[in-house]
Amino acid sequence: MKEDIDAGVEPTVPVWPVFGDLMSVLLGAFVLVVVGVIGVQLELSARLDEEVKQRQEETQRRVTLEEALAVPLAAGRVTLINGRIGISGNVLFALNSAQLQPEGREILKSLIAPLSVYLETHQEVLMVSGFTDDQQVRENNRRFADNWELSAQRALTVTRVLIDEGIAPASVFAAAFGSQQPVSSNADEEGRAKNRRVEIAPIPKPSVDAVAPATPAAAVPAVPATATSTTPAAGDAVAPVAKPAANAASASPAGAAPNASPANTPSSGQAPSR
Repeated sequence: MKEDIDAGVEPTVPVWPVFGDLMSVLLGAFVLVVVGVIGVQLELSARLDEEVKQRQEETQRRVTLEEALAVPLAAGRVTLINGRIGISGNVLFALNSAQLQPEGREILKSLIAPLSVYLETHQEVLMVSGFTDDQQVRENNRRFADNWELSAQRALTVTRVLIDEGIAPASVFAAAFGSQQPVSSNADEEGRAKNRRVEIAPIPKPSVDAVAPATPAAAVPAVPATATSTTPAAGDAVAPVAKPAANAASASPAGAAPNASPANTPSSGQAPSR
């Protein structure tokens, strides 16, 4: 009787082992989420520190540049905005001209010493940028096709003067912006005069890795000639080449005996077949 009762009762699955497995899975998922959040926070913290460091370096760079240009800035000959040295185009050049005026040359000479000291302590180069207003170049001025060419020539003129006065050629280059990037409105003469300018801005020096030439491919050694060379030697027999009958005489190389067969070549004293 007892055996019949036991046979009618279905065995139950233990609850605690299943509950323990479920809790283990939940705990593992929680640990993964916590680790992911901590990793994201560490990455954001590293980025924030790097950005703060860059801003501090930029601020220090501007302070150093202001100290180096204290005399020209105090004299009001140049401006320094966001690390860019600005010189009015009216001081440097006449209208629609790229010929440097004496006053402009004196201003550039006054910048040589402070800029040289600054470049010696910083891994940077000078970008000389030329800008114009939005007015078209005069029709009777055939030297410049448009404002792009005028701004480029002005930037080159200033760059050459800086090099002639002592700035290393590898530490300066020219750029042209034409009438783009104005600092004032071109609606009146005062605004256009502000837009006609030349700026000298220190920028980071290009890294060597960024301009490294591509590695040349490995040279393939020449394969030496073997005994199976196909070049015929003098006196060797050469296999006939299938060519028209009119050119058959020119098919044999000089100095080589033709490989003629009795069926095609008539023997001595025998008339050729027709």
